[in-house]
Amino acid sequence: MSKKGKVLVAMSGGIDSTVTALMLHHEGYEVVGITMKTWDYASSGGSKKETGCCNLDSFNDARAAAVQHGFPHYILDIREEFGSFVVENFVDEYLAGRTPNPCVLCNTHIKWRALLKRADALGCDFIATGHYASVRQHDNGRFVISKGADEMKDQSYVLWGLQQDLLSRTILPLGTYRKTEIRQMAHDFGYPELAKKSESYEICFVPDNDYRGFLKRKIEGLEEKVSGGYFVNKEGKILGQHKGYPFYTIGQRKGLDITLGKPAYVTAIDPDTNTVVLGDEEDLEKEDMKVAKVNWIKYEGLTEPTEALTKIRYKDKGSHSLITASGSDVSVRFFEKAKGIAPGQSAVFYEGDDVIGGGIIQRR
Repeated sequence: MSKKGKVLVAMSGGIDSTVTALMLHHEGYEVVGITMKTWDYASSGGSKKETGCCNLDSFNDARAAAVQHGFPHYILDIREEFGSFVVENFVDEYLAGRTPNPCVLCNTHIKWRALLKRADALGCDFIATGHYASVRQHDNGRFVISKGADEMKDQSYVLWGLQQDLLSRTILPLGTYRKTEIRQMAHDFGYPELAKKSESYEICFVPDNDYRGFLKRKIEGLEEKVSGGYFVNKEGKILGQHKGYPFYTIGQRKGLDITLGKPAYVTAIDPDTNTVVLGDEEDLEKEDMKVAKVNWIKYEGLTEPTEALTKIRYKDKGSHSLITASGSDVSVRFFEKAKGIAPGQSAVFYEGDDVIGGGIIQRR
């Protein structure tokens, strides 16, 4: 038994998770690799072959690395749980006129819980993934997620939903490294082809990256159910007909198929009336928003208004704001107006590099 403990490593077959497993193995941890099958591309009706983390080649790559370095590897089938929770939520959110973030939901409710359950069954002390973020224990005793050192790869935004019992057993070895360093490590470990392996940024269950096509295939007769709606301006004047409100997102400019003589942006979506509001770019700027279902990380909660950097999307640089908590809800007042606030997306609050907490943006 290793003095450092036994760790269950989520291995997708990609460079980040493979280097994570090998790094921990060489540091003296007793490593167990596990690859989770979350989705069958065939069931989505997409036109492309399986890519990313859910294809046979990825499974084989993960297993080969484990075998070569002498630690066990398992495959965990969570397709049923993933589909019934993550995919159904994805569909329901678009039908509600919101823009979901399935990666957050998957990490929070599916992957980490599935990993912890299997870790307990295998007698593992820890779980580890190849996310670019860090976990540490704060002076107040709570476990805190911090930004990864590589700003371009930082994934702390998608981990805001992890609760304390999960974080207390989570190791994120890549948080202090840059991607270039991880590529070099892959090469040094004897995997030069892995160092060159391309990365997928698609939603794992939408292989052709066409969520509109996915919704159409998933919901029989969707186009007929939502067609006939109107584009309107903020005064309610009809501007033209659209293809159905679920096929649009806040901030969208391209693909509207309407000519107004100037650029138009989706500024609001009303599923009850099947209307999509169009406006100017400045109409996307808001000075406040509501956030619900907040998970507090660095502190148990906030007892007074607190200044924070608030990110409203994954690649958002963040906006300085004042956040005020009321139970599991938060009111956010931006010091300078934020653009493109989309209900259904995640809002994550930062104090320096530390995640204070996060939640789901609500309709105003």
